[in-house]
Amino acid sequence: MSDFTVGDEDFQLDGRPVRLLSGAMHYFRVHEEQWGHRLAMLRAMGLNCVETYVPWNLHEPQPGRFHDVQALGRFLDAAQQAGLWAVVRPGPYICAEWENGGLPHWLTGPLGRRVRTRDPEYLGHVDRWFHHLLHEVVPRQIDRGGPVIMVQVENEYGSYGSDQVYLAHLAGLLRRRGVSVPLFTSDGPEDHMLTGGSVPGVLATANFGSGAREGFAVLRRHQPRGPLMCMEFWCGWFDHWDAEHVVRDPADAAEALREILECGGSVNLYMAHGGTNFAGFSGANRAGELHGGELQPTVTSYDYGAPVDEYGRPTEKFWLFREILADYQEGPLPELPPPPPQLGVPVRPVLTDWVPLAEVLGALGGPEQEAAVPPTFEELDVDRGLVRYRVDVPGPRKPYPLTVSGLRDAAVLCVDGVRTELGAPVAGPAAVELWVESLGRVNYGPRLAESKGITGGILHERQYLHGVRAQGLRLDAFDDAAAVAKLPFGVVEGGERGLYRGTFEVRGAGDGSLGLPGWGRGFVWVNGFCLGRYWSAGPQTTLYVPGPVLREGENEVWVLELLEPGEPVLDLG
Repeated sequence: MSDFTVGDEDFQLDGRPVRLLSGAMHYFRVHEEQWGHRLAMLRAMGLNCVETYVPWNLHEPQPGRFHDVQALGRFLDAAQQAGLWAVVRPGPYICAEWENGGLPHWLTGPLGRRVRTRDPEYLGHVDRWFHHLLHEVVPRQIDRGGPVIMVQVENEYGSYGSDQVYLAHLAGLLRRRGVSVPLFTSDGPEDHMLTGGSVPGVLATANFGSGAREGFAVLRRHQPRGPLMCMEFWCGWFDHWDAEHVVRDPADAAEALREILECGGSVNLYMAHGGTNFAGFSGANRAGELHGGELQPTVTSYDYGAPVDEYGRPTEKFWLFREILADYQEGPLPELPPPPPQLGVPVRPVLTDWVPLAEVLGALGGPEQEAAVPPTFEELDVDRGLVRYRVDVPGPRKPYPLTVSGLRDAAVLCVDGVRTELGAPVAGPAAVELWVESLGRVNYGPRLAESKGITGGILHERQYLHGVRAQGLRLDAFDDAAAVAKLPFGVVEGGERGLYRGTFEVRGAGDGSLGLPGWGRGFVWVNGFCLGRYWSAGPQTTLYVPGPVLREGENEVWVLELLEPGEPVLDLG
């Protein structure tokens, strides 16, 4: 591409002023076969750029085991084909309402609060990861005619820390790894965030959802010269399980966008198209002003109230934004691409086979380990999934309450094979099983990098129970379809937790939504593709099924139910 630079007052392309009209779309939240359609929707809305994060934990699920790092390059190629520039935010931390803020569990487990600092062990892992990542994309997409025009240094670091040595190291690392395009940081328009997150000589940008004049005024106090840019214009918001659905009025969002542009600023719509947290990668927040309270898990849908919704359809917000953005174009906007196909005929998949949860764990889980105290998920190498803890209550002894300290996040307790509530009195001797599920690792704030599982201990009255046996079941174990097929499936029996299986016929494959009425909480796969978590707590009631996942004729569905199954009939429409 041409020479893109940061001028004293504006961005410049070959010396000419240019305004960035960007929109966030994360390649990892959209089925690859739908990238082209979604990018065309961004162009039709009036954008000239797309922005994406890069999730480290998706691409390196275990140390040194890399998974499809090339996906970023393919996405950037698709952006260029769509006529869009690209902004890349490689982390290593990304927030993004994504599991652990994109940091791998195997990193945060042993390092804890040492991550996102100058700690040598942490920086060693970051250096190695960036070398691998940038080796894939720098030669083609950044420095030799590719679409990438800017790369971010960390992400909203001023909301977390103040380690300028760390930030300077990252900026230098990006340069040493061949990134020659302009670098930038992004933070909230507050003094402490901008002082904590900015890097001398690197463009600072601001993130906000309204009040552009005030936000840019704060940014100008810290950066008297350079282009003004809202790197995250929050035109919508995300949802938490067991909470109200969040809605932003389209007209209000449109006026906030208009104000940014009237200030002469460039903008990145966050999100332009949100997509879906497939495969259980939803993150979580902590409640409270200082983000240290109750866990708030994020739902599977990342629709975000974006102008292009989860199904790729234009919303009222899309049309209002398009009208505003049209005034900043040199010519007419392109027409919208044809809409993606929808499922032709609704079907009701019937689940006919079933395997108890304990047998699923025995076949697909890791090795059982025994330790004095309960090992965490991180110590068992479990990122997304669950762990069964087993321990014996000695006896004879009186019935005392059985409790857990440091439980993260949800547990099902069985005593001598009978389901029991935590805190109920248990007499000894007794055999205890505790099935613990992670509902998503914290992705923002000071509780980032906290461990999952039992981080304290199992207590009988005030006494710790030692000699705990633990076995983990990773969610990605279900990626091995052949191993799943070998499970000892039997006829469905009602009321039991476990893995359910069924088949269904499709005529006219296309996008659909899957409902699980009466089911408790768990995960769903269609033809081996994990749609994500469902949960009767709401507010999300159906799961998005991308059309490319379905096929004409026979399809297979798996449901891993971790609480209470409903009737073995699902709704796909």
